[in-house]
Amino acid sequence: MELRQITTFIKVAQLGSFSKAADSLGYSQSAVTVQIRQLEDELGTRLFDRMGKRISLTDPGSQFLNRAYEIINEVNKARLSVADTGDLHGSLHIGTISSLCDAKLPALLKKYWEKHPNVTVRVTTAEPEELIDLMERGDVDLIYILDEPRYNNNWRKLMEQREDVVFVASSDLACELNRPEGLKIGDLFDMPFYLTERNANYRRVLDRFLESKNVSLTPALECSDTSFIIKMLEINRGVSFLPVYAVSRSIEQGRLAILNVTDYRASLYRQIFSHKEKWHTREMNEFIEMAGAES
Repeated sequence: MELRQITTFIKVAQLGSFSKAADSLGYSQSAVTVQIRQLEDELGTRLFDRMGKRISLTDPGSQFLNRAYEIINEVNKARLSVADTGDLHGSLHIGTISSLCDAKLPALLKKYWEKHPNVTVRVTTAEPEELIDLMERGDVDLIYILDEPRYNNNWRKLMEQREDVVFVASSDLACELNRPEGLKIGDLFDMPFYLTERNANYRRVLDRFLESKNVSLTPALECSDTSFIIKMLEINRGVSFLPVYAVSRSIEQGRLAILNVTDYRASLYRQIFSHKEKWHTREMNEFIEMAGAES
C-alpha cells in the first residue's frame, strides 16, 4: 500500500469523481483509476461503486476513508517532527468572518508577528458556509468562525470558546431604555433594528427565537458588515444583536451599551477548524495556540 494511493483515494472520495481527482492531483485519469484498483486489490474489497459516470463510496470504502485520514495525519506528524525547527518563515491562510476579522485578528496577528515576523499571512473573509467550502477544497489552511457548535468527521476542531450575543444600542438610548427590573424583548420592537443579513450566524439564532414566539421582525437596516452596523448604532436611535467581542471596544469607550433584556439570552462559539487531510504546519500550530490562549 503506497501513500500516494491513499492520498488519491481521499481526493476521489472528497470530489466524487475520478476525473476531478486527476485534475486536482495532476495525474491522468487512467493513473487515478490504476491506483484505486491497486488499492482495492490489496485491501480485497471494492471501495467505490461505479454507476456510469457517477461513483459513491461503498460501506468498506466509508470505513477505510476514516482510517485513511488517520494515516495521512500520522505521516504529516512524522514529517513535522523532523522538520526544520528554526524561525518560522512560511505562509498562513486564514478564513474568517468579518466580525472576528475586525475585533479579534488585529491584536492576535500583532502578537503572532512579534514572535514570528517572517510569516506571510493571508486573510479571507466570508460567511461560515462559504468558509467551510473553502476549507474542504483546501483553499485555506484553517477557518475561524462564530457559530453554533459544528461537528464533521472530515474536520478537526482545534478550538471552541463561548461568546455571548447581546442586544446593544447607543449609550444615550440604552440609558433611556434600560430599567432596574430589566427589559423584555417585546419592549424593543418599536425601535429600528440594524441586523446582519438573514441566515447569517447570529441573525439566524435571533430569527429562530422570534419564530418560536410567532413574532416577525422587519429590520430598518440589513448589512453583512458588522463594523458598519456598529457605526450606525453609535449615531442613530437603533438596536442591534451582536456578539460581545464585536462591541466591547465601543462599550469601553462609552459609545454603546448593552440592553438588559431578561427574557432572551444567547451564546455562540468561536471555533477553529482544519480539514482532517490538512497537514498542520508549524505556522498553523502557532496561530492555533495563540488563539486558544486569548480570552
